[in-house]
Amino acid sequence: MKRRIKTMDVAIYLIIGVFSLICLYPFLMVIGGSLSTQKEIYEHGYRIFPSEVTLGSYKALLMNYKSILNGYTITVIVTISGTLLALGVNAMMAYVLSSKQIKYSRFLNVFTLITIMFNGGMVPWYIVCVNYLHLKDTLWALILPMVANGWNIFLMRNFFSAIPYEMYEAARIDGARAFKIFRTIYLPLSKPVLATVGLFTSLAYWNDWWHGMMLVDKAELQPLQLLLRNIISNVQFLKTMNPSPEMQSLVGSLPSEGIRMAMVIITIGPIILVYPFLQKYFVKGIMVGAVKG
Repeated sequence: MKRRIKTMDVAIYLIIGVFSLICLYPFLMVIGGSLSTQKEIYEHGYRIFPSEVTLGSYKALLMNYKSILNGYTITVIVTISGTLLALGVNAMMAYVLSSKQIKYSRFLNVFTLITIMFNGGMVPWYIVCVNYLHLKDTLWALILPMVANGWNIFLMRNFFSAIPYEMYEAARIDGARAFKIFRTIYLPLSKPVLATVGLFTSLAYWNDWWHGMMLVDKAELQPLQLLLRNIISNVQFLKTMNPSPEMQSLVGSLPSEGIRMAMVIITIGPIILVYPFLQKYFVKGIMVGAVKG
């Protein structure tokens, strides 16, 4: 028996389709801009369908493809290891804050809240990272500064607080210790908030270039975002200097506007594939973690 299509269903699908096209439009403009010539962008602006398609922007970016591949490798390693480490640290801290058995849980909650509202400033942060933690020019410089996050800790703490306390008491009566309860009961029941915090954290690591700029001087440790930022800065520098006529002609042929768009396409590729796998957990994780507690 065929399901009868109602007028309201058609209207809803139509509205969703139009809204999807509106969301997709900027992304198509970026793709079109990356395939446009510099002259066309200056004369007609960005277009979804450029009249003269060129791969010059991608060729200019990939002239030093070994550096791009190295930047990709560093970024992937930092994103995966940093996300896993951050999930473990934040989840354990949230479990402690949500526990009613911890004597100083109220003080720890206030202390964590203070880290959200205030920070020590850039200079003390840099001194601690370089002089005390010795993170300068190491891969840990891209991972450790973003491991603990107060907002994510509170989000997970609120989710853990929504789990019935009777389950904790029953496990304790059966002889389970605190870490075993955390590992075998709390973590399996917290997939939505783990997926949500994991998505937030992986995006933060993938898009981060600031820590690399502050703490990494070695070219082989530069993440992708910092590497591409340097490429754009070098193109702008060459355009503003006063080179020889031959160099001026070469620099003038570089599609600087198109390079920006191509940079967006190159950097957004892998991380955008994460969304479909975590979408089903996202709404539940953010709603329960934000409201409870």
